[in-house]
Amino acid sequence: MKIKTFLFCNESSFNESIKSIERDCKKGETKVIIKHEIITRNDVIHLLLDWIRPLKDHYSQGAARLMLGDTSAHYSESSAYMEGYSRVLWGLGPLFSQKNQTLSTAVLAEMAEWKELVLRGLVNGTDPEHEEYWKDVGDYDQKMVEMAAIVNTLLLSQETLWEPLTAAQKQNIYQWLNQINTHEVYANNWRFFRILVNMFFVKTGFAYDEKRMEEDWAVIEGCYEGEGWYFDGHSGQKDYYIPFAMHYYGLLYAAYMKDIEPERCSVLRHRAENFLGDFLYWFDCDGREVPFGRSLTYRFAHSAFFSAMAFSGAEADMSVLKHMVLGNLRYWSSQPMFDNGGIMTIGYQYPNLIMSERYNAPGSPYWSFKTFLALALPEEHAFWQCEECGPSFETIRFLEKPNMIAVHENQGHTLLYPAGQHSSNFGNTAAKYQKFVYSSLFGFSIPRGVELEDGAFDSTLAVTAAGENKWHMRNGEAWYEITRQYIRMQYEPVKGVKVKTVIVPLRVGHMRIHLIQSAIDAEYADGGFAIRTEQQGQEMKQDMVCLTGNEVKCVFPWGNAGAICMSGMGKPRLVRPFPNTNIMYGSTVIPTMYYHLCAGTHCIADYFYGDGCFLENGKLVTLPQFINRKDNEKITVEILYEEEKIVIEF
Repeated sequence: MKIKTFLFCNESSFNESIKSIERDCKKGETKVIIKHEIITRNDVIHLLLDWIRPLKDHYSQGAARLMLGDTSAHYSESSAYMEGYSRVLWGLGPLFSQKNQTLSTAVLAEMAEWKELVLRGLVNGTDPEHEEYWKDVGDYDQKMVEMAAIVNTLLLSQETLWEPLTAAQKQNIYQWLNQINTHEVYANNWRFFRILVNMFFVKTGFAYDEKRMEEDWAVIEGCYEGEGWYFDGHSGQKDYYIPFAMHYYGLLYAAYMKDIEPERCSVLRHRAENFLGDFLYWFDCDGREVPFGRSLTYRFAHSAFFSAMAFSGAEADMSVLKHMVLGNLRYWSSQPMFDNGGIMTIGYQYPNLIMSERYNAPGSPYWSFKTFLALALPEEHAFWQCEECGPSFETIRFLEKPNMIAVHENQGHTLLYPAGQHSSNFGNTAAKYQKFVYSSLFGFSIPRGVELEDGAFDSTLAVTAAGENKWHMRNGEAWYEITRQYIRMQYEPVKGVKVKTVIVPLRVGHMRIHLIQSAIDAEYADGGFAIRTEQQGQEMKQDMVCLTGNEVKCVFPWGNAGAICMSGMGKPRLVRPFPNTNIMYGSTVIPTMYYHLCAGTHCIADYFYGDGCFLENGKLVTLPQFINRKDNEKITVEILYEEEKIVIEF
């Protein structure tokens, strides 16, 4: 099979490439790899169309269902098909909203075909007499989630999508959407779906449920903690649902209702403006995010907040917003997130069901299209006219509301050190929220079992009773605290083993000190970053790995990672976890410090580092000093790093 790679730089190359793609694909001879320059609004339009073009063959005859695979979610297959239809609208709705007069005739014709398909699916899906009717809505129904994309699309393009409908078709849409007002909705970001549906009724002159809206706003207000930060129905959960759900929907409301509810809309914009300063620290200077928490299969939805800021008219530097949106799209456009048929897969940097949640159906990843809201801004808008400018960062930043310390190391390495984060069990949530550190370059790993290799215990302390080989990391804390210099926590990873851990983020790498009080003999694996074992044809070789008395380090052509025992009791190991456990790389190794300790009290300390640090002749330029003192049962540790001294008492 031939492989063709196209770089679209202008309209001419786009049109010629499309002709070539169509010609060769009809012969079944060509696999197409599309690369883009992503600089202008038209570049983003081409990207969107290229990503949705493979979907056309997977719509049902009535276009109300998009069937993309055979894996399952906790909701029905019919709801999954409806979800597939709806989620593509997060991209198409903004695209349809503008005249797009600078596009070629061929592209405009393709857009017209998509518009016909969208309308046909909407009319059929809401017609109770049609065989592709989306069915009635029940309590806590997944279809409630998908209503938001539909009402947003109709509001963005009322003249071309809503007005041409017949009175009967409009009534069917209203009746189907209005079911959300007669059923129970989760007390989290889901309340925004009912708010947005009722907002649509307000804007189109239908009867709306004012009482429900006020109930839902009360829930949203109860999730607000100040300084721009919400939680998503659970006070211990501060993840990407805050920007791409709570704020995103609030900013949509602020844009549409600014003349009807100016005071509420002003509050929503102001909160987003306050949130922006903290949230930027979850990204590197090129717009690449730190993978953390659940729903990572939504990928570039992480930058949707920046599009919503621009769309809503919130006060922010447009050059920074543009850079974060386009930079994030550039990053994701180069990742292998599509299958050979061009369908976006469940996974993160590559297809991976191991890291999925129970609510991930085949069409779910297209929720990422929320970032394309920027296309609802016309070409002459300041967002598209300004020059991009990346944000400037402090090296170490204390983020009080999400209980994190963010670090921006050298060479673009961005890290988040969280505490107190937890979530309901949607699938491997301990690994997604409770590792000691999350990295933009190394990601994190998801367990496939409880042995050391299949557990893939990177960036955490794993414990097993001696000889059992049943390893566990922490899942919750008895208590924690976070300061500007360090994070402390206490937890019991296995019965009989209590651990007090202090994490000290440094400008390069971080220190971990564990005070262990154990009633049993146990083994401990203090895992570092999971580093990939190959890249672009280069493979890890034995001479690239060094294990000495107190250190294990990997110095690969594509990066480095290592662990150093600072307490004198650890033995270096290079753990080879099962394949496909890391969310970014299929094959990795984990530099690890191993301990076998008898029952009693022990204080151990390790230093971990990875890309972003400078090596000279394979050695770190700067290495922290660790001092451990015990006085009348009180343990005091000191960490000396560069000109800084950090003192911690246990």
